[in-house]
Amino acid sequence: MSYEMIVLDLDGTLTNREKIITPRTKAVLKEAMERGKKVVLASGRPVYGVMPLAKELELAKYGGYILAFNGGVILDCATEEMVFSRMLPAEANQKIMQLAVENRVDFLTYENDYILTNNAENQYAQVESKINHLRLHEVDLDELFARLDFPVPKFLMLDDGDYLATVEPKVKAALGKNFSVYRSEPFFLEVLPKGVDKALSLERLLEKVHMTKDQMIACGDGYNDLSMIQFAGLGVAMANGVLPVRKAADYITASNDEDGVALVVEKFMLEDA
Repeated sequence: MSYEMIVLDLDGTLTNREKIITPRTKAVLKEAMERGKKVVLASGRPVYGVMPLAKELELAKYGGYILAFNGGVILDCATEEMVFSRMLPAEANQKIMQLAVENRVDFLTYENDYILTNNAENQYAQVESKINHLRLHEVDLDELFARLDFPVPKFLMLDDGDYLATVEPKVKAALGKNFSVYRSEPFFLEVLPKGVDKALSLERLLEKVHMTKDQMIACGDGYNDLSMIQFAGLGVAMANGVLPVRKAADYITASNDEDGVALVVEKFMLEDA
């Protein structure tokens, strides 16, 4: 069976250390799409933060998809239809923010085209702002607790990786089975609705496009890519990926600075075409 879809994490996978798609990778992906292959950009970023790369690859022209918020939203680039959307219930916001306060970590979430946070000086909040080209809007805690009375796609708790590793099990235990809690980066602890992760959302997308997982390649490097790499017909880890991802993968390609994605497309999607 041939591979008809490739799903790509962005940071550390599709883009190099400068956060750009190299000319070779871009050319190879466009050749694959010219041959009818589907490209899906799967990221923890909001849609707004994925869209510049989707436009660069002309996903609207080729019928590609964006999977944002680690699967909380799926967007059909050609039609701009929201294929799937799942938000955190508004009544959960207070508890999640309180857990951040109790564990002495800063946090952020999203409203319209900006990021709400309790500390705009936090270096990791600034990373999220820079990656997504979204401005930070700092709000004091009392106002945040009063203001956030609407569903949001996710929260990020922010701190050094070693400390967040101790916070993660506490947050998981406190929130229980109706939430997904995991680190997408050592310094990002994500809180999303249960049933939102890249693999589960890709399963929904495959149903829509009438493909099976055996026709899908998934490439990633981080903890939040683990489920889709295990789910895909061919799970690919970048050489720069974290150890659990590399262990779970069917294949390890070159790093994101060595056109690892281009090598995968050439080997598994174009070689026998």
